[in-house]
Amino acid sequence: MTQVIIAIDCMGGDFGPSVTIPAVKKALLAHPKVSFQLFGDSQLINQELNHHRVKSQSQIQIFQSEDDVKMDDPPALALKNKKKSSMRLALEAVRDGRANACVSAGNTGALMGISRFILKMLPGIDRPAIISAIPTLINDHVYLLDLGANVECDEKRLAQFAIMGNELAKCLDNIEEPTVGLLNVGEEEIKGHEKLRKASELIGSLDSMNYAGFVEGNKIFSGDYQVVVTDGFTGNNVLKASEGLSHYLSIKIKKAFERNWWTRLCGLLAKPVIGAFKAEINPEKYNGACLIGLRGIVIKSHGSANINATFCAIEEAVQQSHEKLPQKIRDQLERASGKLSDASA
Repeated sequence: MTQVIIAIDCMGGDFGPSVTIPAVKKALLAHPKVSFQLFGDSQLINQELNHHRVKSQSQIQIFQSEDDVKMDDPPALALKNKKKSSMRLALEAVRDGRANACVSAGNTGALMGISRFILKMLPGIDRPAIISAIPTLINDHVYLLDLGANVECDEKRLAQFAIMGNELAKCLDNIEEPTVGLLNVGEEEIKGHEKLRKASELIGSLDSMNYAGFVEGNKIFSGDYQVVVTDGFTGNNVLKASEGLSHYLSIKIKKAFERNWWTRLCGLLAKPVIGAFKAEINPEKYNGACLIGLRGIVIKSHGSANINATFCAIEEAVQQSHEKLPQKIRDQLERASGKLSDASA
């Protein structure tokens, strides 16, 4: 497939077509050669297309769904009872080769479960991981995984994460040898529990891996690493704490400049700097987490994502499609299969 086609679950998330359609319009302007398959309520989709005056009809196909996956639906229910949902139909388009990638802001658990069932795992991968970029002081961002899909991980699974994160950073950021770190309570080799120490040995033994050893939490944002690996429990807490800190700093800075007339004057003078700071840490810029390890590309957008954030998720899908990321991960897994098999023996 030479042309890139992105399947959009238009009904996912808090806002449905009212956000996904204008985001698609923005993506059409940015990528004139990319086409979109829109899955959901065709009447609502057409209303939004007309409202936002989307003219690139030749690049759009609409597919009617019969059901929606609700944000509170149990994954098992969504998998068993909602076989004609917009989410599942979009994933089936990827499975059947009619689309290169799927973007959904729907229920994370359901998306994970249906993706595993429909697309299957890459050979050598036990379960998908959630990976996303977060900002750093230098080098723009670092990729952190897992962000919540795998609460408990043994050394083999952490090594799988390292391979997948390494390939993603190489493909998306054009880095020949990304620096990979394993999150721990200290940098010394004796720190952490036994699974972490075994994981460190295994990752360090992998060929073509620029492994820097253990990394402490305060170094995640330094820019010294391009990939940081951890289990889903820890990664999800790091992500949520980062989002909370970003919100905290924005509120605190605003209040500091509103104390009196003098601070308000200082705020006016500092407005360009504050604006640049907010833009840098804005979560919208980093929306679009990848369910990595599947045989196809699946991008999870935040449920409350606005138009700009949804556009960023679509951008991620387009870029991964151009790079054919799953195949590159598969090639690296084949090279490491012997060592990963020894670790599970």
